Amino acid sequence: MKKHDVQTIITALGGRAQLQALLGVGASAVSNYLARDELPQRAVGPVCEALRARGFSVDPTCLEIIGQSVPSAGPATHIAPHIDPHLAKQNLAEQNLAGGPQIGGGAAASVLSDTRRSTGSARVLLIVGGGIAAYKALDVARRLQDHDIAVTGVMTGSASAFITPLSLAALTGEKTYTDLFSLTDEAEMGHIQLARQTDLVLVVPATANLMARTANGLADDLATTILLATTAPVMMAPAMNQAMWGHPATQANHTTLVARGIGMIGPDDGGMACGEEGTGRLSPTDEIVNAVVAKLAGRHKTLAGRHALVTSGPTIEPIDSVRFIANRSSGKQGHAIAAALAARGAKVTLVSGPVTLPQPPHVTHIAVESAREMMDACTAALPADIAICAAAVADWHVAGDTSGKLKKDNAGPPQIELVENPDILASLSAHKKRPQLVIGFAAEAENLRANAAAKRARKGCDWILANAVTRADGSSVFDSDSNGALLLAGNSCEDWPQMPKTALAERLADRIEAHFA
Repeated sequence: MKKHDVQTIITALGGRAQLQALLGVGASAVSNYLARDELPQRAVGPVCEALRARGFSVDPTCLEIIGQSVPSAGPATHIAPHIDPHLAKQNLAEQNLAGGPQIGGGAAASVLSDTRRSTGSARVLLIVGGGIAAYKALDVARRLQDHDIAVTGVMTGSASAFITPLSLAALTGEKTYTDLFSLTDEAEMGHIQLARQTDLVLVVPATANLMARTANGLADDLATTILLATTAPVMMAPAMNQAMWGHPATQANHTTLVARGIGMIGPDDGGMACGEEGTGRLSPTDEIVNAVVAKLAGRHKTLAGRHALVTSGPTIEPIDSVRFIANRSSGKQGHAIAAALAARGAKVTLVSGPVTLPQPPHVTHIAVESAREMMDACTAALPADIAICAAAVADWHVAGDTSGKLKKDNAGPPQIELVENPDILASLSAHKKRPQLVIGFAAEAENLRANAAAKRARKGCDWILANAVTRADGSSVFDSDSNGALLLAGNSCEDWPQMPKTALAERLADRIEAHFA
């Protein structure tokens, strides 16, 4: 059988999704058709009829489009000229060498004007970093298309050492972009347009180098230029050696990127290609794809019109003008929750004790120090639909005047009287302007479920998330980037395993979203 110009046919039909629906096949089958540049025999009849219904003149022996009725300046129509099949094949071959399938120029371009069509409900720009896990990006691209998500590939120079642009192009059915200074690419689809004409930018794998360049605002190749220019949400799936992941520089870059609103997927724990064990493995394809699908669902701003009050970080209680009582809370979990809710359209008021984290994007941030200040700020923020008390609030403050400095003398340690602080969670749960959903946190050292259930009943909140202050390996949950919890809601108890705090925040946002659906 004579081969078909599958890319041209797909574009004429209006996208991959239309061909999938017409033939009753999945995205993987369409990718195979593109790779072979040939449709199965059973497809010839339905495709021919569908093309004719869209106004194309088609040679049924080879499905070659030989003309199209297109609107002219006046009420009449004209037939586009015959497309030279030899020229079309030559153009297609040249474009495949350049990086992937694309519609030919000349007369073909006049018939099918825009190859970068929306082939599904959403479009993802997939940036492939230069790590050993780069090959897994191919599976991510394939699986995203199974969800009717169109994918355009961008590869760093280092990524080409692990996979070829042609491989990615064959799976996505679109040109793969690699060069910031390609005159051809800039004429057809400039890097600014690539950055803007997408619903989400996904980086798989996000190497230490790529994260560092993004965090510092560098734009020295196509990938980082897109990341700097895009106005779409960005998600990264980090993958690197465990020592590189744990390095303070990488952790600082990670914190910066998360604070700017970039969603992180992983990394996971386990064995690595280098033979070492630790945190740094690329998350499984399913987790990456599910996170993207969930993020794209959030484009609809499912919590729009809802006001969420979130507390975060520690409180500090002065002993005198120099010393104070505090705790080890970093605020990472509370800040991640605020960011997740804001990304879904909620109006978020974040009341935070002293932390070193940047303010999450698109939230109203109120900085406080003491528990009493936090109580006042929370009350002033009402009414709200949702209240999430993630802050580690001090139970007591020092009575009396705390100005000046207590001096050490021969009389021994000073006598310090402690007074109980206001109970913010209980107060919000009983307030006359009580939010519809009040969620508390419980950090426990033992009897996690029993203590959390007792606290929930005592405070009067709707849900409570309980986490152990010390993990099974003896490490502390405070100031770490991961967390695990029990969610007690109604008569149910859900066990959420260890995961990045950003992932736990998204999971909680999912539950809140379902509650208000």
